[in-house]
Amino acid sequence: MTYDPLLIFIDAADDAIAMPASRMLGMTVAADATIIINFENVLGGVGATEDKRTFATLTITADKELLVFKALAEKIAGIRRPNKDIGYVTICDDVNSVFAHPNILSCTVTLDA
Repeated sequence: MTYDPLLIFIDAADDAIAMPASRMLGMTVAADATIIINFENVLGGVGATEDKRTFATLTITADKELLVFKALAEKIAGIRRPNKDIGYVTICDDVNSVFAHPNILSCTVTLDA
């Protein structure tokens, strides 16, 4: 059985995505204090193009990018273990101030841009 936990992002505007970890393409430092987590095209369907991506932009504490990269990698690896009873991890929830790491301050969600 394939175990594919969901990564949850909810921004202040109540936009949200819950993406299977297997659809994550990677993380990028876009600027100081900004990490972009890229996913495969979500809306897809007929006519979807490969250049479209769904992504979450995390605003983090300045100069803590590597620390957050490592912490997120460990969390994702930890929930991928089949003996875990939780099938998700909240990476960023601006509405309820829940973050996967204390250096994550907020996020925005963008679908198929």
